[in-house]
Amino acid sequence: MWTYHPDLLAVPVPRYTSFPTAAEFDDSVGAPAFTAALEQASGDVSLYVHIPFCEKICWYCGCNTGVANRTSRVSGYLDALHREIGLVAERLPRGARVTRIAFGGGSPNGIPAVDFVRLVDALSLQFSASSPVLSIELDPRTMGSDWAAVIDAVGITRASLGVQTFAPSLQQAIGRVQPARMIEETTAMLRGAGVDSLNFDLMYGLPGQTMADLDDSLAHTVALGADRIALFGYAHVPHLIPRQRKIDAHALPDAAERFAMAAHGHALLVDAGYVPIGFDHFARPGDALARAMLSGRLRRNFQGFTEDAAPVLLGLGASSISGFPELLVQNEKNTGRYRMMLSQDRLTAHRGIRRQAEDRRRGAVIEALLCRGRARIAPDLQYEAWPLLLPFFDAGLCYRDGEDLVILPGGLPYARSIAARFDPYRKDSLRRFSSAV
Repeated sequence: MWTYHPDLLAVPVPRYTSFPTAAEFDDSVGAPAFTAALEQASGDVSLYVHIPFCEKICWYCGCNTGVANRTSRVSGYLDALHREIGLVAERLPRGARVTRIAFGGGSPNGIPAVDFVRLVDALSLQFSASSPVLSIELDPRTMGSDWAAVIDAVGITRASLGVQTFAPSLQQAIGRVQPARMIEETTAMLRGAGVDSLNFDLMYGLPGQTMADLDDSLAHTVALGADRIALFGYAHVPHLIPRQRKIDAHALPDAAERFAMAAHGHALLVDAGYVPIGFDHFARPGDALARAMLSGRLRRNFQGFTEDAAPVLLGLGASSISGFPELLVQNEKNTGRYRMMLSQDRLTAHRGIRRQAEDRRRGAVIEALLCRGRARIAPDLQYEAWPLLLPFFDAGLCYRDGEDLVILPGGLPYARSIAARFDPYRKDSLRRFSSAV
């Protein structure tokens, strides 16, 4: 069981899906830098394709998404996305090989199934992608037999369902009503369509949520055979995400209750046979993510924990982020400006940061701590970080093993806070991030 040290979790920290984080991006890096990096790419390349539409917008959601309620709006965006695919593909060297394509959002199944097929065909043709691993994020509320047939036909083998909770009262409280039967039917359709790695996104810290509610959602998830589970803490930041103002802040569990929920969920899923990936992700032992964790090959990128070893991730679509060894760069977030720029055959990358050698060195330490719980710390970083880590050492959450820093099992929920001690951008920054737990 984890011990709660509120003082060590008091400062919100990044999720570190990149280093430096997107908070450090600025407009000094844009399309020219992206083009130069793209034209030098080689080896394995992964693609992320952003579909910023949902049939209904959930009140808790902080994603860059809007309602897919106007045909012209969706078709205009997809036309721009097809233009971007062509522009990026023609600049990618032939020696680069696309091995994975992930579709996220929003909800990719918020667009017509036939449009999605055209999108997959364009990606396969333009990037000469031969049998890439295909994954998709899905909303059970808009999952029908037409989409199941498409998933089967194009060969998607990995899917992630936005479940959040099975409790009807909590679904009402967060604006995401989807009866258990709907999730069960979606799961069955996906299994029948050939999906062999299925993730459920769940949340704790929801308004009015009890431990019994969490138990029930986890029990449903295990019974349905989810291969992966992401158990996220809800981050209530209505000053940043106006739609969250519909959520009753007075009903939210406090920090101690949130910690107890995270600890309880972790213990329950480990007892159910899942391999813990960090403190809030889990995978069945045979899943590729669990195998990567157990073999020391786990990585972290903009999609979270992954076994993807590709050095280049190309983001397509509004707000998507591309990652290269020496560059991180984000596309225009506003879909109107995104469409306008591509109508002029202009790439939309407009904010980012160059990853200097020191960034890459510190990023490797942070990734190792989050993915493996152990990192080799150079003498100069030891001199800098050890004093900052004294409270964590004293609490028995981590220890020094020669030149290595090791996070103990009881230190898992503090891993991001420990990793942040190697982040020089945090020292003078007042930017707000999500709660560590």
